[in-house]
Amino acid sequence: MRNVKFATEEFYHIYNRGVDKRDIFMSPYDVKRFVLCMSLFNAEDPVGSVYLDSRRKKKELKLRSSASHKSKKLVNFVAYCLNQNHYHFILEPLVDDGIQKFMHRLSTGYTNYFNEKEKRSGSLFQGRYKAIHINSNSYLLHSSVYVNLNYKIHKGLNKKWMDNLPISSFVEYTEKSLKSFCSKEIILGQFKNQKEYRHFCETTLPEILKKKEADKELKNMLLD
Repeated sequence: MRNVKFATEEFYHIYNRGVDKRDIFMSPYDVKRFVLCMSLFNAEDPVGSVYLDSRRKKKELKLRSSASHKSKKLVNFVAYCLNQNHYHFILEPLVDDGIQKFMHRLSTGYTNYFNEKEKRSGSLFQGRYKAIHINSNSYLLHSSVYVNLNYKIHKGLNKKWMDNLPISSFVEYTEKSLKSFCSKEIILGQFKNQKEYRHFCETTLPEILKKKEADKELKNMLLD
């Protein structure tokens, strides 16, 4: 990972994978848990702990915290994708050290949950998350394509049970009826409508994948 100095009002591609390329999601519940953590840990004030109430037949997530989750967010999510053994985010820090604080809480909280559930110990992720500064609008648009459609690149990697889960923000970008999790205006504001953005993604992804062989930085972004 290159040393990246994070700054507010800038955008960053953040990614990491399981240690030894191991799966970080073993069930649909794990994915839902991770998505919930993406939301709950994204606050300046501590949110307490998220835990599994094993007394309920349906495995529901509950929040145990005396702090309000209405505090200021640490980061804006622009796009995300969750694969069986790795994830990709595009984040915009909203406060100083926003990305560092959020990623620490997310990785620590989810690892603690995962290790307890799977009866294992040690690191779940392969070292510290990787970060690349997105330093131009063109790079931002292309990164949004790469992240939003990353699950298609790794289609053979993901288990079938992941198909109907919220593993990518692409659906949020292309379907009007969905509740918004990401801050999409920086991307969608540059297109006439969602249909035009979908077309941009579908035509741009092959170009990105073709270019990656010659582009060392893009090659490093891929987590094979």
